[in-house]
Amino acid sequence: MYKIVEARTVGLNIKQFTIQAPRIARKQRPGQFLILRLHEKGERIPLTIKSSDPQAGTVTIVVQAIGKTTSLLNCLEAGDSILDIVGPLGHPSEVKFYGTAVIVAGSVGTAMALPTAYALKQAGNRVVFIEGARSKEMVVFEDEVRAASEEAYIMTDDGSYGERGLVTKKLNDLLAAQRPIDFVLAVGPVPMMRAIARITGPLAIKTMVSLNSIMVDGTGMCGGCRVLLGNASKFACVDGPEFDAAQVNFEVLMQRNSMYRDKECQSLKHFQDHSTEELAELRAELAGKQIEESRFAVEQPTGHPGSLPREDALNA
Repeated sequence: MYKIVEARTVGLNIKQFTIQAPRIARKQRPGQFLILRLHEKGERIPLTIKSSDPQAGTVTIVVQAIGKTTSLLNCLEAGDSILDIVGPLGHPSEVKFYGTAVIVAGSVGTAMALPTAYALKQAGNRVVFIEGARSKEMVVFEDEVRAASEEAYIMTDDGSYGERGLVTKKLNDLLAAQRPIDFVLAVGPVPMMRAIARITGPLAIKTMVSLNSIMVDGTGMCGGCRVLLGNASKFACVDGPEFDAAQVNFEVLMQRNSMYRDKECQSLKHFQDHSTEELAELRAELAGKQIEESRFAVEQPTGHPGSLPREDALNA
């Protein structure tokens, strides 16, 4: 299992977790993600890796409580564990020198965009970061945003913090001021990414979007994360998650993402009515798994891979 070493709330219904996962920490690159499962009968959900520390053997993820699984996950604290995690998955972000690179992120999408923003800055680009949120309570990682960029703008829908308006307003303001923009990365809700693509497409500005399509296995086998690029089908898990915005069929993406909306709402409602019981059941199951793993490690003869820590046994 994968132990949570730190858990803290960073925004409204948004929590950051630092998790022990040495092999993933050693391999992770900007733009990649992982898939985790909380318990044996739980769903597998993809989450972008915000950062990793190879020396400490940890990865950091950021979770917004939207459905049942993310809500249950956000009930966990330091000292709890996650049943299993696979990663890093997906293609890393394409990082090179463009000139001026604009990062547009919506709330929790900021966590997904930060590793790429840092990498683009290190590659010599002038990074302009536009973070949007519904309100002040959902603005996250502002200090890190400013550290990763030469310019940073915070936009809130209600004007409770930063500037009032959508992220598209600030992008249009920059373009109206004839600011040179050579590359755009948009990460966030699908309607926001579609709006960015409609702005940059006619101007032939290279624009990439990180797609949050439904995903199950993360290997391209299930087909759940299929996206349409022009007339070609691609899989977000193995061909993405970042794609050329000018080619993405956002309408099809939104239709596919809404396929299970009713069931998702029913599942969330059930969890909200029984959250205390479900959290207790999860912790009891994980405690049992921990006992099994400890017993298995003790029973293995010296030198057998089973006597090694799980991460090292996989390489034995």
